Order: sequence, then structure tokens, then C-alpha cells
Amino acid sequence: MFDPVEKLKEFIRHPSVSADPKFKDGMVGAREFVAGLLGSIGFKVAVVPTPLHPVILAERGGDPSWPHVIIYGHYDVQPADPLNLWETPPFEPVIRGNRLYGRGAADNKGEVMTHIAAVARLLERRPDLPLRITFMLEGEEEIGSPSFPAFLDTYRDRLKKADFVFLSDTGIPREDQVVITCGLRGLMLFDLEVTGARGDLHSGQHGGVLRNPIQALAEVCASLHSADGRVNVPGFYDDVLDVEPWERAELAKFGQSEEQYREFLGIPAFHTAKGFSPFEAVRFLPTLEFNGIGGGYQGAGTKTVIPSKAFAKISCRLVPNQSPDKIRALVYAAIRERMPKDVTFRLVDQHHGTPYVVVPPDRSNTPADQPVVLARAFRAADAAVTEVFGQAPLYLREGGSVPIIADIKRVLGLDSVMLGLCLPEDNLHAPNESYHLGVMEKGMRASERILETVAGG
Repeated sequence: MFDPVEKLKEFIRHPSVSADPKFKDGMVGAREFVAGLLGSIGFKVAVVPTPLHPVILAERGGDPSWPHVIIYGHYDVQPADPLNLWETPPFEPVIRGNRLYGRGAADNKGEVMTHIAAVARLLERRPDLPLRITFMLEGEEEIGSPSFPAFLDTYRDRLKKADFVFLSDTGIPREDQVVITCGLRGLMLFDLEVTGARGDLHSGQHGGVLRNPIQALAEVCASLHSADGRVNVPGFYDDVLDVEPWERAELAKFGQSEEQYREFLGIPAFHTAKGFSPFEAVRFLPTLEFNGIGGGYQGAGTKTVIPSKAFAKISCRLVPNQSPDKIRALVYAAIRERMPKDVTFRLVDQHHGTPYVVVPPDRSNTPADQPVVLARAFRAADAAVTEVFGQAPLYLREGGSVPIIADIKRVLGLDSVMLGLCLPEDNLHAPNESYHLGVMEKGMRASERILETVAGG
């Protein structure tokens, strides 16, 4: 059996930044590394080409009557910028205390290694394990998985025979409290560009005779929320489903106070929709957020111009039953209606993702036809987490998005068991990213037990 921590270090040393062509060699290196590791533990490995970065498909076959699990992950990582904020170089992994630091340590190389090591241990102990396992590791998750839907379509007939998908790319609040994620918010992103004059103008010579595009943009953006924090777009909430009582009960066990959350965020007060706590709002409600805004002079000192252009980058997080296409149409209609007529504007579509929800067994809204192996996997996860981490998992929706999970459901018809292993302190997407080695070890033990129980029936 290999040393999982040393292998994770080797994995991190490959700078697999999918967004930047300068890191092509790092992408190739990471892909070859993980493909080789899977081959070394007995998997039949294929590297499937895509228009950008290939997908690794590694399979352990067996009797068709055996249960079949797909383990999903990704080998690409976020850019490491700003480099000056890292205490140690991002692609030179180092252990400090109980953490392994490096870009990708937690997102998602650490969790991928956790599951590979769990499978390796399990098969070393039980080489005749009656379980078919497929690793499906993509290289574009950090850029929105543009090639993944086409890959799923191509391999649909082969992959849809599985029973469920197993992954770890979601969060937990504390080392001893695991969350099994039951829902992910969807996404709808776009740019809004506003143009006034044909070029920048001297504000003394021309001020007061035309509308400044920054002013027009600010007025429209301000109109998209009401004073109580709700999104002010007609029809925006029409398809939002009521929250089930068991979900509110699970969230009540979360264990963090609102004051602790406020201090963690570093804000003077919350601004949430009426009737929802901050913890409920981030899981159960859709949002419209401004991710970037600009226009005019940005340098030191002053430059008295009326800028020709201004822009905003806007995203909506969507909850189950909302359609990205419908929400895009509603938001665009509101902007068109509210935009002043003395400027011109352009709406630029960006990517989107469908929200996803799965209901565990034995709940008030569990589907009557829930697959037997999926229900077995949820119960196995509950038992394994309780035994290994010392307390039962919570079943919560997460505020973030993993759009490919909804794609998998749409194309393959498969639901996912999402075993969270990322802590808030892991600094995902930020400088000094790290992975808690104690969580990694417990995650390996839990994953091993889950898979063995699924195999055993």
C-alpha cells in the first residue's frame, strides 16, 4: 500500500491550472500521475480526449450483478494568484502542524487521493470484493466543466448502468462534524455592459448634458434588490419550493451560532430576507450578486472624465426547481425595462448550471421509487461517519454549486452521495490552501467502510 500523504504531495507538485494555457505541462503531469496511480492498483485506465482537458476513466469490472459506484473528482486546480500572499510556494507542498499546504490540497486533489487510497486499502484487504468501481476524474471543473456534458453524452450507455455517484467536493463545519450534502445551488452568470458617449469625455466641458454610464449602471443594479434583501425581479421566486421540516431540523443541529458566523465573515450585521436565518438563506434561497463592477479611471489620483463605458459582472445562485434559462429571461427583462433610454447596453451570457437535490432515505419527501443501492449507500455513509468521526452526519444543502452533479443526474439518471471533507479553514480558491490530515485519514476510513457495505448488501 502506498503512502497517501506522500502521493498527495506528488500530485500537488503538478501545477494543473486548467484556466491558464501556461500550465499545460502541469495538466499533463497531474493527469499522467493519477492515471498511473489508478493503473498501479489494478484499474483499467483510459484517458478520454476532449476539446480541452481529457477525462480519466478508470474501471474495475466484475460480475454485472454486483453493485456499481462511480467515484467523481477533478485533477485541475484554481490559479494560485496572488502569489505574494502564500507563506510557502503553492506547488511545493509542505506540512505544518496537522495540515498539508499547497494549491489543490483541499480542492480537489486531497479528496481524490482520499478515495483512491480508501479503494486501494479495501482491495488489498479484499481483492475479491463484489463491487464494480469506476473513477471519473475530469480536468475542467474549475473552469465550469465545458467538455463534461458532451463526454457524458458519449459514454451515457456505459455509465448509466452504475447505481450512484460518490464524491467529496463539499464542506463540513468542523473536524468532528461531517455533512452529507443533499443539495447544490445552480448558477446563472452574465455581464452587463453600458455605453454612453462614443469615447471618454472631459467632465468639465461636457458634464450635465448626458447620463454617465456609471450612474445608469448603478441605478439599474440598485433596482435589482428590495430593501429587505430579496431579489426585485418579477417571477424570480415563483418556482422556489417550500423547505421540508426535516431540513430545518438538520440545520438546527449545525452547531454554529449566528454571532460566530458574523464574526467569521467580519461584517457588522447580516442582511437576509425576512423569515430566514443566515444559515437558511445561504442554503434554501436563490440570490443575485454583483461579482465585479467597473468603469472610468482606476489609477492613482484623479482624472476628471465621464467614461464611455461601465460594466458589472452578475451571478445568480439558484435553488432546486429553478431553471437557469427562465431566470436569465426574467432578469434580462427587468434590466431592459429599467435601463435609461439615453444609454445603450449589452447583456453577455456566461455559463450556467442547474441546481441539484437528492433526498436521503426515510424522509418525508423521499421518492417512493428510490433505488435500493442508493438508499444502502446513504445508510452506509451514516453508519461509517458516525463510527469514524464520532457523531452522526448532518444532511444539508450547500450554498455553493457543482454544476456537473446536475448534469450527471440529467444525462445518466444517477444521484450522488456527497461526503463533505473540506473545512472552512482549508482556504479553497485562496492563498495558503491546505487539507487537514486528520480529516483525510478519517475520510479514508469512512470511504473504505461505505464501499465495503455497499458491496456487501
